Amino acid sequence: MSDDDQQRPPLPASPQPAVGQLRASDADRERVADQLRQASGEGRLTVDELDERLNRCYAAKTVAELAQLTADVIPGQATTAAAAPAGTVSIRPGPGGTGTIVSIMGGNDRAGRWRVASRLNVLNVMGGSDLDLTQAELSDSETTITVFSLMGGSDLRVPDGVEVHVTKFALMGGHDVKLSDAPVPPGAPVIKVRLFSIMGGGELRQGRKLSKAERRLEQARERGELSGG
Repeated sequence: MSDDDQQRPPLPASPQPAVGQLRASDADRERVADQLRQASGEGRLTVDELDERLNRCYAAKTVAELAQLTADVIPGQATTAAAAPAGTVSIRPGPGGTGTIVSIMGGNDRAGRWRVASRLNVLNVMGGSDLDLTQAELSDSETTITVFSLMGGSDLRVPDGVEVHVTKFALMGGHDVKLSDAPVPPGAPVIKVRLFSIMGGGELRQGRKLSKAERRLEQARERGELSGG
């Protein structure tokens, strides 16, 4: 190293972007999207407003853009999108919760916040049930759901972040099962699903149901009309 190099002052550090100008990550967008859906469920946003903000959310490039979408609907919100992630599995050990759902020549829909017993038996006879557990409260770390359908069917949706074991049997019917490919964290809750159908069937999905705006964006990405990130 020459004397000139030793006497030369160090180069100034590159300026860091302000927090609001940081590029938004996919996780940031998902957190804000969950906040918007929660706000809509509380009546703070209409369905049309939710649809429009979700479009802006998934098109946002910076943290500041995301923060603007929730500033008027999240009480006490700081101007940042770095909130704790939503959609984690809720478990409150103890008795209670829905243990039986019967649909005979009719139907049952359950979604949102509801408590599920450690054993849930679902019976569909010439009827059906639509059960969404993505926001449900589980009463045990292991939940067994048994669905029997006779000339009927059931749509079941389980949350992400759980280990799902599936047993199925169909006579003159069938089942459509699609689970997440995401790795399950160690010690995750277990949901055992047993599907039995005679002249009927059922559908099992994992993860929250996409909104119309998200489905349109997903279809656009599949067609190559949008670039990710």
